[in-house]
Amino acid sequence: MKNTRAWMRAVLFLLLLAAPTRADDQPPPSEPPRDQAPKQSLKAINKALTDPVSEAWSIALQQNFFRISPGLGQEEHWNSQLLFQGAFPVALTPEWDLITRPSIEFFDSQPHPEPEDPAHIERTTAFGDIILLQLFAPRRELSSNWIFGVGPTWIFPSGSSRWTTTGKWQVGPAAAFGYLSDKWILAALFQNWTSFGGSGPFATNSMNLLPLAVYFFPNGWSVGYAGNILANWKASATNVYTVPIGLQVGKVSILGPIPLKLVLAAEWMPVHPAIGQVWNVQLTIQALRPKLLRGYLNDPSTLKLRWEE
Repeated sequence: MKNTRAWMRAVLFLLLLAAPTRADDQPPPSEPPRDQAPKQSLKAINKALTDPVSEAWSIALQQNFFRISPGLGQEEHWNSQLLFQGAFPVALTPEWDLITRPSIEFFDSQPHPEPEDPAHIERTTAFGDIILLQLFAPRRELSSNWIFGVGPTWIFPSGSSRWTTTGKWQVGPAAAFGYLSDKWILAALFQNWTSFGGSGPFATNSMNLLPLAVYFFPNGWSVGYAGNILANWKASATNVYTVPIGLQVGKVSILGPIPLKLVLAAEWMPVHPAIGQVWNVQLTIQALRPKLLRGYLNDPSTLKLRWEE
């Protein structure tokens, strides 16, 4: 029931934020023949929502159903996790963007051993940590089809339970690199965090690598790789990596005035720690939304809020 209520609130939150998108806020597709225009526009939206350094604003809800091994010879248990994710690029100059990508864990239902009886598994559902990624990236006029971005990434210890947070303030480098063609994207988004403070009992040093290998079909369909490669550099040699093999299927549709993308993915982790993820089923709802701020930060006279003429 907790998960259901959280999902209902989150979906309402997503729909409220996804205000009607104006025509001049759409990603600029090439001018197609008249009979192919709807399919081409859906494909362009799909590409804009997949590109990690796109100029499009978007918001998303991502539900993960992890099957995890709790260790100690215990059977596998479900770990449900709901994330809010956003992408909010702002133009610094006509050639460069600052892209802010928050990821907020609305809830994390975490199975774990009871402190008094480690042989028995109990469950805690609580708010998780917040990740804030910032990328400085050249705009498409400068980079052409190449994808490039660098910047810092942060983790804030906002989790409301010891089982859903490291309790550490963390920071580190982030980078995106790849290529976006007319029909596919091949790229990677890298983040690494090292703790520098906080009340958590252990220092942290971890990595998240998101490979992006997606093929775009007409009419808003896409298929590609799914999964995040994880590394805990503080763990023992046999428990460092989580490496998934996964497949995702995506579809962009227009719901009233709102372009929405639904992505269903399944992942299997053949390499994982003794206590870690084994399987995952993932559902993502992503909405293209209008830019709140237009213009260039280096020229304040060009700045306009979305509702300004």
